Amino acid sequence: MGRKVAIVWHGDREAREGADLAAHRLGPTAEALRNVGLEPEPCVYNDDFADEALAQLRKCDAALVWVNPIEGERDRTVLDKTLEEAADHGTFVSAHPRTIRKMGTKDALYDSREMGWGSDVRLYATFEEFCREFPKTLNAGSARVVKQWRGHSGNGVWKVTPLRESRVLARHAKRGEVEEEVSLEAFLESCRPYFSGEGHVVDQVYNERIGEGMVRCYFVQDRVQGFGHQEVNALVDTEPAPGQRIYFPHDDQRWQALRRRLEGEWLEEMRSLLGVSYEELPMLWDADFMFGPPTHEWILCEINVSSVYPYPESAMAPLAQALAARLSSRPSLS
Repeated sequence: MGRKVAIVWHGDREAREGADLAAHRLGPTAEALRNVGLEPEPCVYNDDFADEALAQLRKCDAALVWVNPIEGERDRTVLDKTLEEAADHGTFVSAHPRTIRKMGTKDALYDSREMGWGSDVRLYATFEEFCREFPKTLNAGSARVVKQWRGHSGNGVWKVTPLRESRVLARHAKRGEVEEEVSLEAFLESCRPYFSGEGHVVDQVYNERIGEGMVRCYFVQDRVQGFGHQEVNALVDTEPAPGQRIYFPHDDQRWQALRRRLEGEWLEEMRSLLGVSYEELPMLWDADFMFGPPTHEWILCEINVSSVYPYPESAMAPLAQALAARLSSRPSLS
């Protein structure tokens, strides 16, 4: 019997009881795991039955997790604790919550701001600091992008453009939102919830080339195994149709210069700055890059670790092979 691998995603009781990998979007991932002798099984997670999920995870050799930082009105607090308990029992978890906190939040933008992919990024640890310091960044007259530390799909990401007399244009990156003119005071107050608990925000200078799209680099551990070029329109001044992402294999010639920088230089620099060991690197993660000026060709937008999907077909076999290799040196729990 092969090593059991839980494929974890978020859902309700009905989804858990009727889970079928063959019919799920992660079915091809499950098939890639079977091709290397692993035994995938569905593990639908919800805070309402976290104990059931934990009991299942403790019987699996590994867990590959696809759960967003925010699902509905809930964050990953309970899930992360569940995953940590499973890992302490012996289950290999990717991405481990500890790794997510190091490299999968917007803090990574701030912590790596001096790297070759870096830009003008500020971090505000408290709401009071944000209210005091963020308005100063707008005095230069350029737009800034405010980002809550854990989010996805544009949730908690705002383009803020200064106007006059303490007025700003604020555009939320969530799909369907529209730009509004508000007082700076009102905008600051709207960000107060982002500071609850461990929450805080970063802000980054707005990149005027964002309308040209972003290049998403998909990693399996320390190697780029595919690319995606996504048309981005959430924070541009026009209202185009939703952009699409076009996928490319790891050896596509258009992105080899970026791949060489990542594998030959930036990855090791990032690991050193963020304190991420090789063993802690997620099985699957990605980094999003904006186009920059000729003297600064690529600018990091974010690193995604919590729920990397969809991802290119070229990364599926390497993901399965890397997981099988990792498990081969660990005692079996199944």
